[in-house]
Amino acid sequence: MNDVMTLRFLAAPTDVSEDGVTVQAGRVLEWIDKAGYACAVGYSGGYCVTAYVGNVHFTRPIENGDLIEVTARIVYTGRSSMQVVVTVDAADVRERIFRPAMDCILVFVAMDEDRRPKQIPHFEPADAETAQLGSDASERIAGRAAIRDAMFGQSYTDAGTTPRETFRFLAAPTDVNWGGNAHGGIVMRWIDEVARACAMGWCGKDAVAVYSGGIHFLTPIHIGDIVELEARLIHTGPHSMHIVVHVRAKDPSGTQWRDTTQCMTIFVTRDDSGHASEVPQLVLRSDEDIRLDEHALDLVRRRAELAPLRFAKARGY
Repeated sequence: MNDVMTLRFLAAPTDVSEDGVTVQAGRVLEWIDKAGYACAVGYSGGYCVTAYVGNVHFTRPIENGDLIEVTARIVYTGRSSMQVVVTVDAADVRERIFRPAMDCILVFVAMDEDRRPKQIPHFEPADAETAQLGSDASERIAGRAAIRDAMFGQSYTDAGTTPRETFRFLAAPTDVNWGGNAHGGIVMRWIDEVARACAMGWCGKDAVAVYSGGIHFLTPIHIGDIVELEARLIHTGPHSMHIVVHVRAKDPSGTQWRDTTQCMTIFVTRDDSGHASEVPQLVLRSDEDIRLDEHALDLVRRRAELAPLRFAKARGY
């Protein structure tokens, strides 16, 4: 039984954003899902689905040609679920000095042949650091559920006047995993793309993701489905743009849309020295605008109250 998975590779030109230098956040999200998935499958011995991704902190940019190391490890298990901590480190290929680039936590659910949750072995940590991470992860479960309920309790209607961006396309065969559904990492890349378009449309500059959280996968996206992503800017701080993304899908021959994924992501713009620069401030014109702005601030407060993942200090944050 395997509880740790490490992937190592070079960041390629196809991974970078329009600046031709730094890797886009959506591509990094694909990497963490692949490593987490491989780890979860190795531990459970079968097919798994991504249920949740959170606490995604992008701490430094990754450049084209960097040597990448993505490490995923099981830290806590439930009856059929696995909490997997994933870290991404990057290094100049000539120096091989790895530096932290991002970290997050994912939850996978093990599935049987009928695609129903199946029981998995109880996890026992082999070292003190993993035990600490497992304790931290378990302490976050209740708070994470409260954040999920707060997010799902909001309504988004045409009464809102803040900027939006919508993408719509068909899920392609190249997006599929071996379970026949779109990769969680692919969906996260789509989320990053539509949210980035929304952020750039508002600030008129290039924008980069610094945080993503509350990425809840509700139902799978099948190959050939029509996929619709809507990003809405709901709050601006002095240097930040808080964007909610909803993903839904439907069979092209049907009429019923189904919600598949929801999350909150935060973008900033950077000046020539690499520091976050000021962004235009939203003008809240409707009751819905005010409610969603307050919701964004509530999420910030709730996340600040969550137990930290203690490995961060060991990685020099």
